[in-house]
Amino acid sequence: MANMSSPTKNKAEERSVNSPQTPAGANSGDWPRDIAAAAGQKGSGLASAVAESAEQAASFVGSKAGEAATYVGHKAEDATGAVGGGLKSLGQTIREHTPQTGALGQASSAVASGLESTGRYLQQEGLRGIGEDMTNLVRRNPIPAVFVALGLGFLIARATTSRS
Repeated sequence: MANMSSPTKNKAEERSVNSPQTPAGANSGDWPRDIAAAAGQKGSGLASAVAESAEQAASFVGSKAGEAATYVGHKAEDATGAVGGGLKSLGQTIREHTPQTGALGQASSAVASGLESTGRYLQQEGLRGIGEDMTNLVRRNPIPAVFVALGLGFLIARATTSRS
């Protein structure tokens, strides 16, 4: 059968079929606004997806940084314990290989005792204990702590600046 066009087509249908500038079914003045609205909705959806992806990436990075900090903290505690063990061992070695009597014996015994007690302290307390002890020391003696901090700051500044 031959395709016969219907003689009852109205003028609006002919315009929508024959006009390539307007989408089918759109009024000739509304289609740019419709396209802009659709683009805005797509852009909004894209921005939302990008923001969600960025949030997930930031969460992942934060999680990994926390894990790394925990790992480093554990390794630092382990290293502190190892240093404490080494100091105790050094104290015992000094005690065994130095004279036991006389002035040299007293000095070596004092050094060995100091090394052993420092080693025990490091093994038992670790970095957290050292930090707590330093905080308590500063709280008990605030003025001397300020003077010590100023002195150390002065010495560090003097050591790091170049002289002409």
